[in-house]
Amino acid sequence: MEIAVLDYGAGNLRNVCRAIEHLGYQHCLVRTAGDLKTIDKLIIPGVGAFKVAMKQLKERGLVEAIQEYAQQSKPLLGICLGMQLLFDRSSELGETEGLGLIRGSVEVIPDTDVEGGAMKVPHIGWNELEFDLPAAEVIQQIRELSPVYFVHSYRAVDVSYENLVAHCVYGGETIPAIVQKGSVVGCQFHPEKSGYVGLRILSGFLGD
Repeated sequence: MEIAVLDYGAGNLRNVCRAIEHLGYQHCLVRTAGDLKTIDKLIIPGVGAFKVAMKQLKERGLVEAIQEYAQQSKPLLGICLGMQLLFDRSSELGETEGLGLIRGSVEVIPDTDVEGGAMKVPHIGWNELEFDLPAAEVIQQIRELSPVYFVHSYRAVDVSYENLVAHCVYGGETIPAIVQKGSVVGCQFHPEKSGYVGLRILSGFLGD
């Protein structure tokens, strides 16, 4: 089984790769469209801005390659910005089309909470997962409230309920935390930085 981490110039690869190795799995880095033809599982990490990341993917000819990979029902996991790229579009730095693998868009987290008070953005720190659907087949089920680590200023909106596996609450607002459509899964938080719970989720994706 070939597990790959996508290196496209917008991802913090080191921690993800270390977590994979800690769980006892081998992996490779992929950088070209041709590389995606030979792998079995793909992880798209990401830090930074949506527009910049999509520009990097386009320049490398990876947009269509990722879409074709997903159409084959091969497992794909997007982490943080990598999850946001799975959606149709984002308003970050101007309207930008995403990969379109899961219906929804990406908007900035409001700087006021639901009661009108000031809210700190970005959302940084530990927050609890609350499950909306039974955990996806590629993620081991965690039924209790589970703290995981977030670092983000933008969040997914208009996500179909059938694709929303889990959410967290920040400033009274529901933020999608795990989404899934078929074999495509996204985590807004960083499983590689989320201790036991994060490693358990990552292990569920990597397992046979």
